Amino acid sequence: MSFAAIFVPDFPVEAVLHLEPELRSRAVVVLEGKPPLQKIWALNDNARRTGLEIDMTRLQAEAWPDLVLRCRSALQESAAHAALLACAQSFSPRVEDTACDTVVLDISGMESLFGPHAKLARDLARRASDLGVEANVAVASNPDVATIAARGFSGVTVIAAGQEQERLGNLPLEVLFANQNNERNQFLDTLERWGIRNLRAFAALPEMAISERLGKRGVYLQKLARGATSRTIVPVDPPLVFEEVVELECPLVLLEPLAFLLNRLLEQICARLSARALATQELRLKLELGQEEESGGTRVLARRAQTFTRTLRLPVPMLDAKVFLKLLQLDLQANPPGAPIKKIWLSAEPAKARAAQGGLFLPPSPEPEKLELTLARISGIVGEGKVGSVELLDTHRPEGFRIEHFTPATPEQKKSKANGDLDRNAVITALRMFRPRLSATVTLRDGKPALISCPKKKEVQGEVIWQAGPWRSSGDWWQPNSWARDEWDIALQTHAGVALYRLVRDLLTGRWFVEGTYD
Repeated sequence: MSFAAIFVPDFPVEAVLHLEPELRSRAVVVLEGKPPLQKIWALNDNARRTGLEIDMTRLQAEAWPDLVLRCRSALQESAAHAALLACAQSFSPRVEDTACDTVVLDISGMESLFGPHAKLARDLARRASDLGVEANVAVASNPDVATIAARGFSGVTVIAAGQEQERLGNLPLEVLFANQNNERNQFLDTLERWGIRNLRAFAALPEMAISERLGKRGVYLQKLARGATSRTIVPVDPPLVFEEVVELECPLVLLEPLAFLLNRLLEQICARLSARALATQELRLKLELGQEEESGGTRVLARRAQTFTRTLRLPVPMLDAKVFLKLLQLDLQANPPGAPIKKIWLSAEPAKARAAQGGLFLPPSPEPEKLELTLARISGIVGEGKVGSVELLDTHRPEGFRIEHFTPATPEQKKSKANGDLDRNAVITALRMFRPRLSATVTLRDGKPALISCPKKKEVQGEVIWQAGPWRSSGDWWQPNSWARDEWDIALQTHAGVALYRLVRDLLTGRWFVEGTYD
């Protein structure tokens, strides 16, 4: 059996850097608590080198120059942990959610897919880095040794079977404890008084004496130090949720800085989708807004918040962060939030990536990404809901249709249309509709149209030489927009010959219209 462990040092700081990678070269601390009693909860190596320590107050930390302060965010830590799980699940189906900063995966039998263990561990570290998380990766013959090695060694570590105790011997005792708690402090204080400072010295102590003085828990910790434990991992199968969250220190008002943050979120989501060989066909943007109020002549952000949501549905599965960003920008320009933004959620609904192959004898169609951008730009000019393809409604009402999102026909659909049973030699009479329809004045004789005059179209006037009808239809009487009409087909003698028209009378208003002409 072989296992790999992924450990993220300073996990609360990495949750911040996950969305702000430009801060990696700077000293960053994460604060916990309510102002003004905030204390340092976590810090990176750059901050440690300047002399900062955990549990220092915010007031003390602010004395350091060029220091980045961030408040701890449970939502950002959850997003970083989801990225860590996505990294592990892209290499193995058996993944254990060990801790918020640690995951263990079973890599037995994966050599044929990913190569030797050393290469697999390097690929794991590289994939975690691509997802915005810098992690230590260790490979060993049991999950506990791999976890301890990942916590104790930086970078990539591979421990061969039988060398566990020797390789772990120089590590400090702190690697045996996942979190800072009372048990950790108690054991470390006791062992410090005994002069025990690393795993080699702890593993060399008599087991009976450890049992008498430290109990069952002490015996288990000594087995961990020796690399002699044996257990099976507990695989987790989390739902496929691709979501990124940003909690803002200062509310955003302009769309330009919002686009900068959305770009980061989209890159992270696309990287996670790509790691699972997935794409997305729906993006959901949720913004928490704060209302501004005037207090004492100054504008302040009120505590009550509102939620602004936008859903971007795509015709085909896509995986292009730049296209997604442009589509979101166009949508937000047409539908601005209207208030300062305090928090951003962005999620993607996973879908199988599309597989398309062009045909040699089929005309090329536009790329779905470029077509979607073009339709979004047109929609921004003419208005939302006015661009797309026409879908006929299930009604007897003439011209009953609605605009649906345009989706290009697939090669199979094009082929089925080309192989249809339509007789191409059949004579078809088409009704060419007038847009808008023409208002007309009609003279009746025996209840039938006898003379017609259309002021807006001079050629549509004269005596009716032939008529057929009326055909009465009505519907939607149970709704406010009910309709009822009589239809006539008429023929007029014009200077160019005989012309056929569709004449309609609206029974609710009594008005006459020329709706179209027959070609």
